[in-house]
Amino acid sequence: MGVSVNGLDLGRAWPVTVQPLSAPQSSVAGSPQALRLASEPVAVHTQDVDYLKVDGRTFQATVYQPEGPGPFPAILDVHGGVWVYDVRRDEHELMDRALAAMGMVVVTIDFRQDVQHHYPDSVADVNFALRWLRANASNFNASPRIIGAFGSSSGGHLVLLNAMLPADPRYAVLSLAGVSPDGASPDYLIVGYPISDPIARLAYAKQVGNDVPVKGTDVYFSPPGSIQDGNPQLILDRHESVPLPPVLLFQGSADENGVVADKNVSPEIQQRFVASYRAAGGKIQLELLPGAPHNFVNMVGPNLDHALGLMKVFVEQQLAHP
Repeated sequence: MGVSVNGLDLGRAWPVTVQPLSAPQSSVAGSPQALRLASEPVAVHTQDVDYLKVDGRTFQATVYQPEGPGPFPAILDVHGGVWVYDVRRDEHELMDRALAAMGMVVVTIDFRQDVQHHYPDSVADVNFALRWLRANASNFNASPRIIGAFGSSSGGHLVLLNAMLPADPRYAVLSLAGVSPDGASPDYLIVGYPISDPIARLAYAKQVGNDVPVKGTDVYFSPPGSIQDGNPQLILDRHESVPLPPVLLFQGSADENGVVADKNVSPEIQQRFVASYRAAGGKIQLELLPGAPHNFVNMVGPNLDHALGLMKVFVEQQLAHP
């Protein structure tokens, strides 16, 4: 079974190949022409590149590169993993290949995500990655003018914090020569089942008996008080003056029997966040998918198909009205 978008089976209709990628001339991506998605499915190449050195370690990004003249719009993909568990950058490979076949340069990253690192280490890594992508977009035949960010679960939390506080000195602590901290601000966000309120999510996980996010949350938000500080919902509740880029948020909700399959974060948490985001003046689109479990973008099926269709329309809207 292939992943499909608008009736197209990506396993058959959208050819995907894996081979070394040669970076195009930067002048191509500097073209002032309007950015748009591909009118037809395109083939995709991938390459792994080093993007960050911190704490004596080197972290890599995988670039999913569409074939064609470009320039292409670019999006950073930030995976989940309850902030501290060993999840790799290929977690969203199905989704990443599908987006790249639509004509997007997708860059998915590894970062500091283990029990030795706490808030805000991974927030800072994602902040650096956003600046790095904007500075290096032309090397991948992408335009730096519009940079989006995708995040799932705890990755959604990381991109939300960086969208709202891109120049916060704790988040922009990793220097990148010649790049302003403001470059970390994504032009739009797509978040799947994000941890938009870590405190409410912790309570929900305890309520449904899901011990994994309880333990991961306790490890990551140390010392006490950091869970209040690094909390997108509370940033809005505190009426902080922050950037609010356009957001597409999708979340599993109750099925026809009233059962919520997502035992990690509830639709009510997202509905409250969406209401607060709108009240603060932001534009946010909430899409509830009945019966969808947590991490559904990693699973072939109708939920992923639906999400990809939503993402395609949303990205096209952002490119048309930057």
